[in-house]
Formats: sequence, C-alpha cells, structure tokens
Amino acid sequence: MPIHAYGAYSGTQPLEPMQITRRTPGAHDVQIDILFCGICHSDLHQVRSEWAGTRFPCVPGHEIVGRVSAVGPQVSRYQVGDLVGVGCIVDSCQHCEDCEAGLENYCNDMVGTYNSLSEDEPGWTLGGYSQQVVVHERYVLRIRHPEDQLAAVAPLLCAGITTYSPLRHWKVGPGQKVGVVGIGGLGHMGIKLAHAMGAHVVAFTTSESKHEAAKQLGADEVVVSRNADEMAAHALSFDLILNTVAASHDLDAFLVLLKRDGVMCLVGAPATPHPAPNVFNLIMKRRSIAGTLIGGIPETQEMLDFCAERGIVADIEMVRAEQINEAYERMLRGDVKYRFVIDIGTLAG
Repeated sequence: MPIHAYGAYSGTQPLEPMQITRRTPGAHDVQIDILFCGICHSDLHQVRSEWAGTRFPCVPGHEIVGRVSAVGPQVSRYQVGDLVGVGCIVDSCQHCEDCEAGLENYCNDMVGTYNSLSEDEPGWTLGGYSQQVVVHERYVLRIRHPEDQLAAVAPLLCAGITTYSPLRHWKVGPGQKVGVVGIGGLGHMGIKLAHAMGAHVVAFTTSESKHEAAKQLGADEVVVSRNADEMAAHALSFDLILNTVAASHDLDAFLVLLKRDGVMCLVGAPATPHPAPNVFNLIMKRRSIAGTLIGGIPETQEMLDFCAERGIVADIEMVRAEQINEAYERMLRGDVKYRFVIDIGTLAG
C-alpha cells in the first residue's frame, strides 16, 4: 500500500511530497507508524548529492520514533502499540566479528536507513520522512521516555548515539575533564551526556553569544576558541575532546589542550578534509586523534535507557512537512537550537 513521504528526485531539486511503498512485514519484521523524524545534517549532504552516491528518489531520515502497528509471526521483542525507535541502521550481515560484538555500525554490509541498496522498492532504502517503515526486529529500539517527550527523543537516534558512543568508549566519568567543540546538533548532546556521566565539561565555541546556552546545557566552563588567552589557559588539561564540528578547521589548536595520552575524537563529517595536524603535537605527548561512527544496536539501546532514566532529550524545534526545505536552509545558517524534528502527522495534511 502506498504511503506519503517527503523526498527529492535529484540533488538540485527541493524536497517534495511523494508516495512510496513499504514491504509487507516478514516473519521477523516490525511495522512502525512513524510519529516524528529528526532532521540530521547528513540528510542535507546526502539528498543534495554533496556526498557521493545518492540514489534518487531519496527519502532521508534516520532519527525515527513511532508506534508498532504490526509484527511478523516470529517477532518476540515487540508487540502492537509499543513505542519504538529506528536509528541509522536497518540491516547488517549479522554474523561477522563486528555484528557478533554488537557493533553493526562497523559491519562491511551495514544497511543504512536510507540510500543503501535493498531488496525493497525501488532497490534502495527510503528513510523516515515518511508515514511508515518496516524493519527487522533486531534493529528496532525500545523507547522508555514519556510520550510527551517523543519528538525530542528522535534526535537521540543519531545525535545522541554519535556523542554517547565515544564518551562510553573512553570511559568518561567523574574526575575527567572533557571538552566539546561546537554547540550545535551534536555538540549540545555531547555536553548533556558528558555532564550526566559526571565529567567536568568545557564547551568550545566561536561565538560569545552561546556562553549562557552552553552553561544551561551543563557545561562547567565555556571557552571562546578564537580567544588565544582562553585557549592557552586550558593547555595540557583534557582527557578527551569530542570534536563535533562539521567544517574543516585547525585541529592543532585543540590537540595542544590534551594531556599526555589524551584523545581528540572527531564525530563531525566535513565536506572537505581538515588540514593535516602537526605531528609533533601528537608524538610529544603520545596524543591521539580518533573517530567513531554512531554506535551498534546494543549501545544505542543503552544510550536510550541512560537518557530515559535521567530525563535527557534533545533541544528541538518542531516543523511541519512543508517546512522541511526552509529548515534545511536555516540549518545551513546555524539558525536552529539545536535540532529540527518533523511532525510526521503533517505529511498528508
């Protein structure tokens, strides 16, 4: 049965209403009526062909929250009426070393929620800017937040896990000093999560106007990165710096702030590479530059439960379907605090 969606037919066209077809649920499938879908910056890159390999028509969206409306006969984890989420992954090989470790995000055959080759129509996956999705139960996540928070939960399925995973991997906790570079869709979640884990959190921004906002998110200190004196005051002091900036910039300015054995983890994905860092800023203090990609399904569920227990959600602005193109333009201007979320109920309206 056709359902309403919003997508694009080429990288030079705006997103528009369209109809797509979802498969009938198989034995292990969960059919989800989508309530809300977050808008991720990667949606814009992909749908506008700023990243190679976009397949059209392209229906973006991998921050999905909804309610189960049907299940296959062998589904054991979910039942009709459950509140659930779907993030960036809807399939993987299920048997490689990464999948067996619960790290499906690193599987060579990982299938993304949109723009990945698939047996479904039209031959690739179509995402969450749509009324419904059908997903194998392995890749469905349970939502335990109150229903009145569901819209603000949606960005946790990408922005939340993208920042939670490195914080957990490097065992962030009390007694550690963590920097978060950038106070946007990813950075604001990084601040909230690092604060909830008990770290001393320092937010880095290029804008003095974001000082108070960063404090409200949970930052203990705020540094304007263009201020050389403020930056120098934090030299050799960080255990971990989570760099969320999705634009090419000077990494050395932050590397020198790390302690011996400190790590700067990159989670922002710029369209052009960062300038190469000065190798001496790495070898003289055994520092590392690392990167992580979202998280596996078990860790994503862990993140959702962690956030539900602590009342953590994203700071959002709700938009109607017909406002998606405007939201994209505003996102490019940085005119959002901090994530747009689509009210999927407006797709057919």
